[in-house]
Amino acid sequence: MFEQKIDEELSLKMIDHRDAEELFRLSDRSRDHIKTWLPWIHFTKEVEDTRNYIKMCLRRYAENNGLTVCILYQGNIAGVVDFHEIDEKNKVTSIGYWMGADYKGKGLLTRSCRVLFDYAFKTLGMNRIEIRAASQNTKSRGVPERLGFKQEGVIRQAARLYDEYTDHVVYGMLKEEWLMKGEIT
Repeated sequence: MFEQKIDEELSLKMIDHRDAEELFRLSDRSRDHIKTWLPWIHFTKEVEDTRNYIKMCLRRYAENNGLTVCILYQGNIAGVVDFHEIDEKNKVTSIGYWMGADYKGKGLLTRSCRVLFDYAFKTLGMNRIEIRAASQNTKSRGVPERLGFKQEGVIRQAARLYDEYTDHVVYGMLKEEWLMKGEIT
């Protein structure tokens, strides 16, 4: 199981069934914040929906096709980071994330992603990590930009969000670039 202490206040741990109630409460408190970019919040109406999400995450992990971790800040779940798919053949993965409204603006997501990218390149042997974010979502786009990812392009009308199509900006990082930046310790 994945677990990583970052500092005295921040750590990461693989999601598990015991997180369902706390994670649901966080997402429920953060609905207005989350719904702008992530429509899944509309389908998360009760703790059972979060339990089903956790089951899916654990199934993907068991199939070596994903890793979902909770960001713990001062012992409380503050957000989630997720390797959506792990393509072993091509050594590629993509990542998504969200933070609870109470925890934004503290740099927790950037610090957490830095550790997870180290893990992906060093332990999982990935060669490429991709992040896609809605072109208008400047907060989400800030994470790859702060960590030195290259903007590789824009996928026009990549997702439907509330009856409108949104463009996605694609960011990528190669293992050799991460190594040259000296990120891996």
